[in-house]
Amino acid sequence: MLTLAADLALLAVAFAEGLTTFDWASPIESWIAMAAVGGLLVRHRWPWISLLLAAPAFALGLAAFAGLIALYSVACREQRRSALVLAGLVVFAIAAAPWRGLPLPQYTILALAYALLYAGGPVALGILIRTRAELAARLADLHASRESERQLLAMELLREERVNIAREMHDVVSHQVSLIAVQAGALQVSTADGPTRHSLKNIRLLAVRTLDELRAMVSLLRAEDSSQLITPQPTVADLPDLIANSGTPGEAELDLPKDLPLPVQRAVYRTVQEGLTNVRKHAPGAHASIRAVATGTEILVSIRNELVLPLTDVDNLPGGHGLMGLRERAEILDGVLTASMETDAFTLTLRLPR
Repeated sequence: MLTLAADLALLAVAFAEGLTTFDWASPIESWIAMAAVGGLLVRHRWPWISLLLAAPAFALGLAAFAGLIALYSVACREQRRSALVLAGLVVFAIAAAPWRGLPLPQYTILALAYALLYAGGPVALGILIRTRAELAARLADLHASRESERQLLAMELLREERVNIAREMHDVVSHQVSLIAVQAGALQVSTADGPTRHSLKNIRLLAVRTLDELRAMVSLLRAEDSSQLITPQPTVADLPDLIANSGTPGEAELDLPKDLPLPVQRAVYRTVQEGLTNVRKHAPGAHASIRAVATGTEILVSIRNELVLPLTDVDNLPGGHGLMGLRERAEILDGVLTASMETDAFTLTLRLPR
């Protein structure tokens, strides 16, 4: 907007100067001056044409302002030094021509100085503006390059941190979970008690599944492409096995379509998994009611378990991040996760838009 206003102001001044020639110059000279003014309309796209149209009027001493603007426009856009010097010399020669042959040397010197300023001023100003624009563009490129370099450095640091996390998970967690699976298998073989054997079988199965997911997570953390997905991912089709192997008595109502988006299926699976884990940690042996259904507008998942008093002491067990992670999953999917405690039951509910 500011550039347009400046262009209109310059054009108005040059047009006003051209109109004054109709008062004292011949009609042909006046129209030559108006042609110079008209050439300013194309000075941004074709600055040389603008200067050529202004040269005749400039040589006749008409439309001086239009000539200055045209020369300035050439200097702003011309990259070739030789062409720019040639344009300045031509304008200098035209400006100095009327003063040739003056009897007094001091007048000649003043005339040459006037012509030099007339030709050099617009050229110098145009070069200054062009250089400033080029410098601004280079600074913008430098800023973009530094920003890209900063992002690359951040990605490299993130990759190194992911590799460190993967190493720790593999060296520590994987080793300990493997020991749990091995010891549970050994106890399963050595014990004769049926319920105990079944519990040990579930422990070993859960440990093996944890190792599989842990290995997939380690592979993801070590991967160069962070967009790579962990495979295989649990879906709603895996819910019956999850519930059956949880060791939690109760009933389940599962009525979910198989074509739900994968992020929704993972959220449903992890919610049921976390709910069953909480039952085993805080109220072992409690009866649980699991419901995962799809209505016309939403996906509803609820895990309700009766309270077993006194509650199991879980102060020494790690935790506290499960519900936080589930809430984040729900928020990403524009859903909501709620956990409510009643007098005789605890309910974990997930609602996702369908």
